[in-house]
Amino acid sequence: MEKEEKEKWLLAGKIGKEIRELGVSLCVPGAKLLDIAEAIEKRTLERGAKPSFPPNISINQIAAHYTPKYDDKTELKEGDIVKIDVGASVDGYLSDTAASVAVGENENKLVIATKEALDSVVKIIKPGMAINEISALIDDTISSFGFSPIVNLGGHGIGKYSLHEGEFISNSKNYSGSFLRKEGVVAVEPFATNRGGYVIDSAEVQIYQFIANRNVRSPLGRSILKYVSDEYRELPFAKRWVINKFGKLAELEIRQLVAAGSLHEFNVLKEKDNGLVSQFEHSFLFDEGNVTVTTL
Repeated sequence: MEKEEKEKWLLAGKIGKEIRELGVSLCVPGAKLLDIAEAIEKRTLERGAKPSFPPNISINQIAAHYTPKYDDKTELKEGDIVKIDVGASVDGYLSDTAASVAVGENENKLVIATKEALDSVVKIIKPGMAINEISALIDDTISSFGFSPIVNLGGHGIGKYSLHEGEFISNSKNYSGSFLRKEGVVAVEPFATNRGGYVIDSAEVQIYQFIANRNVRSPLGRSILKYVSDEYRELPFAKRWVINKFGKLAELEIRQLVAAGSLHEFNVLKEKDNGLVSQFEHSFLFDEGNVTVTTL
């Protein structure tokens, strides 16, 4: 790996850690989700980076893909399980990291179980290892606390301007014959729940991704497509970012762009049985046989 490339991966991880910890520190009773997200975004830009994706701030049974609406009034309550899932992009070199917090509580067993699962992976992960070894360790650790791993969520490979590529690192035991890459970056993200362990799509969508320029007749639609492709390339973006720039009419236009095949939408994911969900995540850099946890 070239020195300059490695430095950018490492800087993205360092900023990712900083904004993750900022987000966690802001999770107190009465805090507004929108304020937390905007603080994370502001700090990311101040550090000379861009978001890898909109800050995911998912509460209780919501597992992932929730970022605040442009006019979001949601406030955190005592006992909420909040997942802060964030990342930084340094010229397209990305980090992806997450932590969970039980608002107003010193300790929470579900949160502890998920963190221990990730901490256990940190101790054993190495380039080229069998992915099912990681999956078994995550499953065993979460199960030992009496909880269930989320079986249809997991870690993934990361590339330049590509948040999910290559490996899928399941959180449950399996017989996959796949192996981790020997060079590059992967993210490992245990999810645990106190219910069945399966997430489903909800109807709500707040995050999108540019796919392609289609034949869009609307001038506003063309302007939105140019903006998101220039600003975010293939990385996910928030609906509120577009509304903040183009106004409320952009919300309808976004739906038209999805229907035209220009944008991909990420449905908010929730636990099927409405179980509480906890998540932790680190990004790992493999280079010359060595492992660096860029977000630790």
